[in-house]
Amino acid sequence: MALYCWGSTVHGELGLGGIEEEQIMTPREMDWSQAANVQQAACGGSHTLLLTNDGKLYTCGNNDHGQLGHDTNNLPNKRPQFISALENYIVTQVSCGLSHSLALTNWGQLFSWGSNATGQLGHDLDMVSYPAPRMIKSIATKTVVQISCGHSHCLALTNSGELFTWGANEYGQLGLGTTGKKVPTATLVKSLAGIPIAFIACGGNHSFAVSKSGAIFGWGKNTFGQLGLNDLDSRCYPTQLKTLRSLGVRYISCGDDFSVFLTQEGGVFTCGLGSFGQLGHGTHGNEILPRMVFELMGSKITQIACGRKHTLAFVPSRGKVYGFGLGGVGQLGVGSSVSFNTPQIVRGPWIDAAQSTLIVGKIFSGGDRCFVSLLSDASAGEACVSADFRLY
Repeated sequence: MALYCWGSTVHGELGLGGIEEEQIMTPREMDWSQAANVQQAACGGSHTLLLTNDGKLYTCGNNDHGQLGHDTNNLPNKRPQFISALENYIVTQVSCGLSHSLALTNWGQLFSWGSNATGQLGHDLDMVSYPAPRMIKSIATKTVVQISCGHSHCLALTNSGELFTWGANEYGQLGLGTTGKKVPTATLVKSLAGIPIAFIACGGNHSFAVSKSGAIFGWGKNTFGQLGLNDLDSRCYPTQLKTLRSLGVRYISCGDDFSVFLTQEGGVFTCGLGSFGQLGHGTHGNEILPRMVFELMGSKITQIACGRKHTLAFVPSRGKVYGFGLGGVGQLGVGSSVSFNTPQIVRGPWIDAAQSTLIVGKIFSGGDRCFVSLLSDASAGEACVSADFRLY
């Protein structure tokens, strides 16, 4: 297995070490001892978390707020560095906001570190930042199974299908019926009580939950129509997206102010801010209702991933990753700094016929960068199947 990356690395967030370039325009292989073992990459504003198959967590990039979790000075790391504070835990999932980080363990414990300016670490407001991982006590009696971070707010789903939120709430993105006041401890979203939730996702300042029966709820900032509710009114309560109900949405990924929905059939729908082409509709207009990306029609998509202002989609039948949206720092992986409003093929080594033994495992994106894990069907006995984000 190998890990490739592209996009902005001004702070070392691609983990490529002391290179002179600040932008990587096409996918580049990470020369790092643990690269072959990465199961998840989470991308914050300008920092990155890399989780390996054995549950160890490494971080690189900007460290202005202690978001790398090393309890040292706030210097950036250009190479992934192990978080020794978590060495006695098996981490199973990670997520990060602009400048904070979350890690979930195999026992359902949740740790947070980095900026706490809006209470996004769930530790009260006694300190403005924490440079080392600390267990979130306000949710310690629950078993958390999924986490998602917005810019400065967090969602946590428990094994009983309950949803807890905390952090910034200026747009009602916590779904608690209020706006404005930050909430520094994990709080149950009571309006979803009795509706078992199966999946959660955050945008910059908006949130989504998918119920086990397939209902989709959105709340928070809606200035550009990113909630897909056919208006521009922000919501402080979870509000059902009735238009998507019949499509069987299985997975959602969000950028700063836009949302991407992946359906059971492998269709991709987008809404919200489109000014950089990140919706993929061939225009730069906003969409207040989820609209199908027609250029991807006829292809079954199994993975989607959003950065700040760009989108990736994976088509397994073609073995290709497509990117669209903002491209100024190479985040589309097309070899230029041009932005595109329709899907473009990411120029990775896996598209070359001579290298066709390489298979895309998983795509990850956030901020202005992307990662892709590659499997090789030549490797002895390795189960070479691309991930399908619709299955969980």
